[in-house]
Amino acid sequence: MLKQEIALKQTQKLSPLQIQTIKLIELPVQELEQRVRKELEENPVLDDSAPENKEEDGDEQPREVSLSELKDDDSIPEYKLHVNNYGKDERPQYNTFSVKESFTQSLMDQLGFRDLTEHQHDIAAFIIGSLDDDGYLRRDIDSLVDDLAFRMNITTTREEVLKMLHIIQQFDPAGIGARDLKECLLIQLKGLKQTQDVVNAERILSDYFQEFSNKHFQKIMNKLSLSQEEMKAAMSKITKLNPSPGGQIDDSYNDQAQQIVPDFILTMENGELQLSMPRFSIPEIRINKNYAQLLMDAAQSSERQKKEAATFVKQKMDSAKWFVEALKQRHNTLLSTMQAIVDYQHDYFMDGDEAHLKPMVLKDIAAKTGFDISTISRVVNSKYIETHFGIFPLKYFFSEGLENQHGEEVSTRELKKVLQECVDNEDKQKPLTDDELVTIMNEKGYKVARRTIAKYRDQLGIPKARLRKEL
Repeated sequence: MLKQEIALKQTQKLSPLQIQTIKLIELPVQELEQRVRKELEENPVLDDSAPENKEEDGDEQPREVSLSELKDDDSIPEYKLHVNNYGKDERPQYNTFSVKESFTQSLMDQLGFRDLTEHQHDIAAFIIGSLDDDGYLRRDIDSLVDDLAFRMNITTTREEVLKMLHIIQQFDPAGIGARDLKECLLIQLKGLKQTQDVVNAERILSDYFQEFSNKHFQKIMNKLSLSQEEMKAAMSKITKLNPSPGGQIDDSYNDQAQQIVPDFILTMENGELQLSMPRFSIPEIRINKNYAQLLMDAAQSSERQKKEAATFVKQKMDSAKWFVEALKQRHNTLLSTMQAIVDYQHDYFMDGDEAHLKPMVLKDIAAKTGFDISTISRVVNSKYIETHFGIFPLKYFFSEGLENQHGEEVSTRELKKVLQECVDNEDKQKPLTDDELVTIMNEKGYKVARRTIAKYRDQLGIPKARLRKEL
């Protein structure tokens, strides 16, 4: 017995224009410039040169192709990708270049000034190559000895490796080559003038490092017979030391330091907010009319080679029109989305006070613009806006909301600001616990649980009460 079933399946296919638009929306302004220039190189139909003043050819168009959309291509395009106030040789640069010496190279240069045998130099160079980015040596000495033997064919001893390590620990910056935090701080203290405060600091780190880490200051003072003033002076020396000496030197050979270029600019004019989208060095592009004419001539020809040429040009022509249209749609989508954000957070953008920042999620802006949430997410990603009170990523303006005692929704960013103020104003000798912070926040009108306080405290980089204790 045969059984027939009818199944309905819904699929969604995106047009080339839609795909192109989605890809362009995700790009920040710097990457967009690169993308436009790449398209100019790959598609000969696109042109960024100034249009020539000449009369249009006839409007007759062959049946095989449609060029009606190209009628006005030699005129100034509908969209403006940038305010063209610069000549080709006067375009501003938005990348800063800095030649930096690498971390490893700096140490190798210092090693070259030491009077060492070739054997000792090779061991020291291997140790330098084994250091982590923060300048610490976290590998076991015995494993270094084994690696030198098997990988470098260098026979050595534990004592010789330690001797070379101690030489490296004399290099700048102070603390380099330490095997843990305790050794790193002690190395730096030994390089200071040996005043009584420095000596006390060395005794604290050498003999009572665990108590120091847990901030049991009273216990240390009792065991070392130090007064509170002497303890404060010793702690002052310790807190000025660098726990990550390798971080002072950039080990990347990245000569190009990226500088943020805002995708939007918000200005205040006569008490009103004005939003604009600068395009800086992104060129204006249009479709080259010469190729359009070539396509029309080839389409009217009966020759096979010209027909093949016409097919190629038409493909490039379609791609060019999709790209130009995608740029226009990107511009309109970004501008509409950013304007919706500005309208939603109007009070905040007027004065920059975080207390005026409303709770806002992607869904809120999607509802105002009519765009899909995924589109809003692409717009917000990696984009920046320049305001009269600073430059911010668009993600900064999005936050969840909590209710206060009046039943009003307040931004979690506002809550974090109040939490930070409470910690900043606390008695550092008796820091506020999470339970005490909950009580204070409730008194201020914010309904929060202890776990919420702990979560926001971690996000703000605020340590626990015990670790915030000071003398």
